[in-house]
This record gives sequence, C-alpha cells and structure tokens, in this order.
Amino acid sequence: MLQTQTNEESLRLENQFCFPLYACAKEVVRQYREPLEPLNLTYTQYIVMMVLWEFGEMTEGELGKKVHLDSGTLAPLLKRLEKAGYINRVRPESNENKLLLSLTEEGERLKEQALGVPSRMQGCIPLSEEDLLLLRDLLNRALSGMHDNYSRRR
Repeated sequence: MLQTQTNEESLRLENQFCFPLYACAKEVVRQYREPLEPLNLTYTQYIVMMVLWEFGEMTEGELGKKVHLDSGTLAPLLKRLEKAGYINRVRPESNENKLLLSLTEEGERLKEQALGVPSRMQGCIPLSEEDLLLLRDLLNRALSGMHDNYSRRR
C-alpha cells in the first residue's frame, strides 16, 4: 500500500500494481496463440523450447529454475512435448531422481519455424523500444527481488 492511501483506497482495483501486470501478461500470452498455432505449441511450451534451444540438454530442475515453474506444472507440459516428438525425457541410471531433457531432431527443426515468432509479436505491446527495454529491466529486477525475498524467508 502506498503511504498516501487509506485502507479502503488500497482495495480499489485501480490502485493495484498487480492487476495491470496480470492483465497485460494475460493479453500478451493470448496474442501469442496465433503465431504459435502452426508450431503446435502453447506459450508455456514455447518458453520451455526457447530455453532448450538456447542451453541444450538439462535436468528438469534446471529448466524449472530458468522458467520459474515447479515440477507439478512442468511435468505434464514436458510429457506433452515428448508426445509431440519435440523432446526426450530420460532418467539416467546413475541418478534416477533426475530427469534429463534434450531436444529431438524434430524439436531442433522446430526452432527454424519459430524464428518468425518474435517478429510477428513485435508491436504487441504498444510502447517505444526504450520503454519496452525499461519495462523488461524493471520486471526482471522485481522478479529477482521477489525470488531473493522468498529465498530469505525459507
């Protein structure tokens, strides 16, 4: 709550920081549907694939940290990506507690098709490039700070 707000004012939707952030994120995800449809990917699956395209083979835990998803959310998503033929999920004999993820050849080829998605999404948020970079930096700082606060409380 801002210092100048009364308790009642703090409950107004227009005074919330979280609501426009939530609504904007929801709208951006909605706008990704059309360009991702030919790839047979949801937005969250696309995020996972981008991480695998960038970093290659990794464990489910490493992936979860990068995309800020827990195993309960990630597991069904990874099963669908495996069923689609985009990734392999393997439990190494040396450590069956870990799930190792890697791209299939089809998953690697999908990257070529995905190259057009960012340009199709350009202009999705009607802000100047300078404002978009500032927004991204502010959101990254906020996210980092929230994770730091959460880690300290645990």
